[in-house]
Amino acid sequence: MSGLIDTPAQIWLAVAPVDMRRGLHGLSAIVQQSLGHSPCAGSAFIFRNRTGTRLRLLLWDGNGVWLCQRSLHQGTFVWPKVGDAVFAMTSSQWQWLVAGVNWQRLSAQPQAEWRV
Repeated sequence: MSGLIDTPAQIWLAVAPVDMRRGLHGLSAIVQQSLGHSPCAGSAFIFRNRTGTRLRLLLWDGNGVWLCQRSLHQGTFVWPKVGDAVFAMTSSQWQWLVAGVNWQRLSAQPQAEWRV
């Protein structure tokens, strides 16, 4: 993230899809009740719609709350499989995610038995 929003220390993906009609208070409630985090701790929380074409970012910057949205016109955002409620990601993974690139393949480790 560049510009007015500083890069947060931690970036969390809410794995389950959410209703994109939710605003600041609705997403903050999900962070507290479902994810078990404080929305005012300085971490960024990323939410995705069911179809995977839109993201919402919720971030407390110490003075107020940011709610940003990104939408893809083609394709979908790559998302972790439903298992855990929340998934931690690095800032470089975040940059690839918002670009619409499969960030999971970029950080994958090669198989140990792979031979040329």
